[in-house]
Amino acid sequence: MTTLVLDNPEMLAQAALASGFIAAQQRQEAGRPHRSRFHFGYNKHTLDATDTEILKQHAAYLKRHPGMRVKIHGHSDNFGSGDYNQFLARLRAHSVARLLTREGVSPSAMVMATWGADRPLARPEDRAANRRVELEYLSMDIAKAL
Repeated sequence: MTTLVLDNPEMLAQAALASGFIAAQQRQEAGRPHRSRFHFGYNKHTLDATDTEILKQHAAYLKRHPGMRVKIHGHSDNFGSGDYNQFLARLRAHSVARLLTREGVSPSAMVMATWGADRPLARPEDRAANRRVELEYLSMDIAKAL
């Protein structure tokens, strides 16, 4: 696999603008927490204290931006049966949704998807990387379409 690394800021800026990047939109979302992936231990679906604090920041951002929606993607590793992995991914996504709801985010601002082991982040052997929940921010139009 070949990887291209660009370290020329001008070239990166031109490529971003050519692909439709809008700087004003980026500035508007500057208050959103950068971390949107949360990993879990083996056979676990509870969040640790650090993850909880970052998710509280996401909740505050969502409350400040009522037109924003978030899609919560639950994942698991490939260890165990497909049905159990789907169940565990659902538990992980629900634990994130419950925390956001407790922090005042409307349930209508959340869309959930659970994938089990179907969409690994890393190689299937890298199980720890695949046990996760990811937050994907959506505009109102995209959320309604889902």
